[in-house]
Amino acid sequence: MAVLKENYDIVVVGAGHAGCEAALAAARLGLETIVFTISIDSIAMMPCNPNIGGSSKGHLVRELDALGGEMGKNIDKTFIQSKMLNKSKGPAVHSLRAQADKQRYTYEMRKTLENTAHLTVRQAEVSEIMVDNGKIVGVKTISGAQYFAKAVVLTTGVYLRSRCIYGDVSNYTGPNGLKSADLLTDSLIKNGIEIMRFKTGTPARVDKRSIDFTKMEEQFGDERIVPFSFTTDPDSVQRKQVSCWLTYTNEKTHQIIRDNIDRSPLFSGAIEGTGPRYCPSIEDKVVKFADKDRHQVFIEPEGEYTNEMYLGGMSSSLPEDVQYEMYRSVAGLENVVITRNAYAIEYDCFNPRQLKPTLEFKKIDGLFSGGQSNGSSGYEEAAVQGLIAGINAALKVLGRQQLILDRSSAYIGVLIDDLVTKENKEPYRMMTSRAEYRLLLRQDNADLRLTEIGYNVGLIDQERYDKLILKKEQIKGEIQRLENTTVGANPEIQNFLELHNSTPLKSGSTLIELIKRPELSYELIEAIDRNRPKLSADVCEQVNIEIKYEGYIKRQLQQVEQFKKLEKKKLSVDFDYSQVKGLRKEAIQKLDMYKPMSIGQASRISGVSPADISVLLIYLEQNKNKLQ
Repeated sequence: MAVLKENYDIVVVGAGHAGCEAALAAARLGLETIVFTISIDSIAMMPCNPNIGGSSKGHLVRELDALGGEMGKNIDKTFIQSKMLNKSKGPAVHSLRAQADKQRYTYEMRKTLENTAHLTVRQAEVSEIMVDNGKIVGVKTISGAQYFAKAVVLTTGVYLRSRCIYGDVSNYTGPNGLKSADLLTDSLIKNGIEIMRFKTGTPARVDKRSIDFTKMEEQFGDERIVPFSFTTDPDSVQRKQVSCWLTYTNEKTHQIIRDNIDRSPLFSGAIEGTGPRYCPSIEDKVVKFADKDRHQVFIEPEGEYTNEMYLGGMSSSLPEDVQYEMYRSVAGLENVVITRNAYAIEYDCFNPRQLKPTLEFKKIDGLFSGGQSNGSSGYEEAAVQGLIAGINAALKVLGRQQLILDRSSAYIGVLIDDLVTKENKEPYRMMTSRAEYRLLLRQDNADLRLTEIGYNVGLIDQERYDKLILKKEQIKGEIQRLENTTVGANPEIQNFLELHNSTPLKSGSTLIELIKRPELSYELIEAIDRNRPKLSADVCEQVNIEIKYEGYIKRQLQQVEQFKKLEKKKLSVDFDYSQVKGLRKEAIQKLDMYKPMSIGQASRISGVSPADISVLLIYLEQNKNKLQ
């Protein structure tokens, strides 16, 4: 019987947040790309929280946008509330977060995919990967159709042999009742891919009409909205925003959970997968934080034109009757009506230590992976991996050098390095504390750090690149002007300083010295700066930050210099570490397992001590040609 045979440059398996970015990147680089999805209606679906960004996650979205990705543009089109988090703290931890209209988010991303040149969207389940002599050659679908390709990107999310569970109910489906992908795992295992079983979960959705908002605290968006994308005109996104609400669990809620904990599949053993430590279910929180008398519950709209509300902070896999009892014990939810039950979902994913920093599998040439299939959690973590996997698949096909972002250049680099270098026994979640150089890796300067890289890859057009160059010149020029502009200790200056509780001048001072004072800023000194040029708000922000944090920034740049020295000391992936005298057995085992590409990467492997690195460095110096 004849079967369909098609040829493409790139095949992407899955059209969630990772798959969309991978497919768009490959197609925009001019490669004929096909992306497979179990349901075209679920492209870029948001099966859990109705928001994009948040602490550290906002950094990822900004970086993705700076490289030429789509998520930031898409949320700017579809948000219903926006807020910059951590504004009371330093700029290193400022993070943008936007509530999304879920249906519009999916609709807009689908429209983008369907109208991108060189990109085909196909509804079908991929059941096999086709490998020839250790090299990927394509995929097969359940119909037997063969799609040949020069590279394949797996972005399967939480769909591989997925199972949704609450209480005694266990459905072999993907999220929101969508079909699970039950066949591909066996093909991957046959080809030597190591599979892990992870678990995540989601809270109930409830009817807005059954909520008493008078018992809750209203949560507003920012008065002035900051867009995610550097290409979005800030004036175009100012809008009337939809409120969120805050309430709390209480001792009655916790007692209901404790009384029924034996009915939770999380504690009964019915769930095999390992769950996320940093986004636990309400059962986990009550058990692990027994001293807490309440937990926050955020009531978030699922969209502008639906009555469904999301109960953030109360993920659960408890039985349906317990869910009702538990939710109705919370202030404002006494008469709540559930529209969709909370559930846990477990699924197959890949041990990311099998991947190179390019997100290509070490064992199979031309096979890449991105997203939750790599053992991470979150839409944003998925999207940036998809972008990097898609870029590198395309660059490999084009015969160009692949893209690796290191820990000093991007949160994306931290995320991928953590995944491929460290042992991940639970779904990985990005946090600002994971980034050693977070003062350099701020969300506000993502374009200054990464847009030139996106331009060199081919995802940033000339106009946008020219704007970046102008912005850099304006920042540098303005800082130089402030360094060279002096004010004297005249009455006008002294009155200004007194007004702002700042020490009077005894002699002349440069404007830059005044800006460095804690109580002053670039914005405030405008009152005494006669020759200030008219600059955009984002340029002014960069000028202020670079001046205020100059000492700290210089210190981190020195640390980065040391970091890069170790990263430049390359290691061969097939080197036999057992021949290095002085290495401990555990270090030899871990180094053989992870096959680090540099001394820097080796130093971050759990089980490899600083003493082991010293031994390697000495050996490297003595045998310069063997390790490289």
